[in-house]
Amino acid sequence: MKGGLRQSMAWLHTWVGLLLGWLLFLVFCTGTASYFQDEITRWMQPEVHGLRDVTRGAEGAIAYLQKHAANAEQWTIQLPGHRAVATTAFWKEKGETFANWRDHEFLVDGEGHKVEARDTLGGWRLYRMHFDLYYVPVLWARWAVGLAAMFMLVAIISGVITHKKIFADFFTLRFGKGQRSWLDGHNLSAVLALPFHLMITYTGLVTLASMYMPWGIAAAYEKPTQYYADAFGTADTPARSGHAVPLAPIGGMIEQARAAWHGADPGNIFIPVPGDANAVVKITRGTDEGMDTRGETLTFDAATGAMQARPPARGPARATESVMVGLHAGRYAPLLLRWFYFLCGLAGTAMVATGLVLWTSKRRQALPDPARPYFGFRLVERLNIATIAGLPFGMACYFLANRLLPTGVVDRPGWETHSLFIGWGAVALVACLRRPVKRAWVETLSVAAAGFFAVPIVDMMTTDRGLFVSLWHGDLVFASFDLLMFAFAALLAYGAWKVHNRKEAVRVRRKKEAIA
Repeated sequence: MKGGLRQSMAWLHTWVGLLLGWLLFLVFCTGTASYFQDEITRWMQPEVHGLRDVTRGAEGAIAYLQKHAANAEQWTIQLPGHRAVATTAFWKEKGETFANWRDHEFLVDGEGHKVEARDTLGGWRLYRMHFDLYYVPVLWARWAVGLAAMFMLVAIISGVITHKKIFADFFTLRFGKGQRSWLDGHNLSAVLALPFHLMITYTGLVTLASMYMPWGIAAAYEKPTQYYADAFGTADTPARSGHAVPLAPIGGMIEQARAAWHGADPGNIFIPVPGDANAVVKITRGTDEGMDTRGETLTFDAATGAMQARPPARGPARATESVMVGLHAGRYAPLLLRWFYFLCGLAGTAMVATGLVLWTSKRRQALPDPARPYFGFRLVERLNIATIAGLPFGMACYFLANRLLPTGVVDRPGWETHSLFIGWGAVALVACLRRPVKRAWVETLSVAAAGFFAVPIVDMMTTDRGLFVSLWHGDLVFASFDLLMFAFAALLAYGAWKVHNRKEAVRVRRKKEAIA
């Protein structure tokens, strides 16, 4: 780093933004989609109809569990929030791990009836991918994402220091100016949602702070499990007594929980050793009722339905951490605020993408021979195409696979995810092999646009909840999803068209300048 403070910060901003920029693009892209993960899941399970009813959904799940898993070790029921319809439930047999939970999963609609829906992880897969990645161990993935988030925080701070005209950049966007246009786009997308970018990056680091900075836990606790028991209220599973006792009506326990939470709905029900005299019912408050994402858990006697003593109030550190996580996830947000989250996430995605392209655009002019750049430049250029055009196409393939894969295929959710990476890999291969670079950009962006355009078309051909039917019946979730797919297709097609005409526009401008 040479020069004054601003020059040093510019150097730092450039390189921390580049080194993990492709991973940051993935994190922003999938994280932005996660703000509508419940709606994505609803779209990916078109067989689920009806209205949300927490109590009837829980009662239906309990009835099914009593009939098919009466002797199971544990029952878990995930109740729908305000944006979901179906109740998800599963059981765990003795000796199994929670990795086997999908072997026993089923859905119950708002009427309390079991639903035969296609097997999918829906929006939850995209949510987990934005910090757990895929195909790599979770611990490695979270360390990589945490490093990328730290780089992002450094890039934001150094970018603010670098741009002395940061407020003027908010109102500046010039088209058809080559490198200057990319710089304007980068500045605008960064400044437009700067407070959001700072918040989402910092709170993202806080969510996994105990993993990134474990030394305090090691100093205060002999075992990490003791810390998690204190922090999150985990308790040992009771042992079976051998005396069978019927479960009290779950609806009465839900009403008691609502009364304790001043009308807030529960989000999760956990019943260890069901049907036994030692069984308890643990009901956890839903996470979409407020910023506090670590919902309080109330414990009930399974036989009588009586609520046991409420847990003590959490300390300020745990409450602050919970609110930070809730602020990052945005589950508390009503519809308009959630759209604001989504649009700011798109601005962050655009900020990373334009920054990556700007790196090559700025340095191309300084190359001794632009037709034969050095290896590092070519590598960055091809990785940009592979990521910026490839990941969106992969996500389109994920949605298409949901509609096209047979419902009975083994590991259907896994193959949906494989489809994302197969599509992404195919575009990355084209990006690496296609010459020249302009043609690679045009073709990959066009393919990505075609992928998004195909999603609503295939939806109309394979389900009874296509765009026109959804609009006719006022099904806003399905209609909005399909319209958003068309909007992304149009945006990518416009990008391909602009790249295709870029050289011609430059020629016309130079010709006019020569005449003048």
